[in-house]
Amino acid sequence: MTTTLQSWGNSQGIRLPKPLLAALRLETGADVRIDLSPKKDAIIVRPVKPSKRKVRLEDLAAAMPRGYRAAEFGWKPVGREVW
Repeated sequence: MTTTLQSWGNSQGIRLPKPLLAALRLETGADVRIDLSPKKDAIIVRPVKPSKRKVRLEDLAAAMPRGYRAAEFGWKPVGREVW
């Protein structure tokens, strides 16, 4: 496959053809890792495997120390605030 290096704002980029993305199982918004080959003559693009661990609010709350109480924060006027 051949493609053209293009300008996007202050950056340069290439468009990855749909068959290549399908072969790598990549979709728009997917995270990828970009490396330079050891000989510095090629760019290597690898999919980053998403974390299979989903964070739930219940799990985060369960991890809080027993008896945890959020402290109030006292806002003090600094200037000529009307509120």
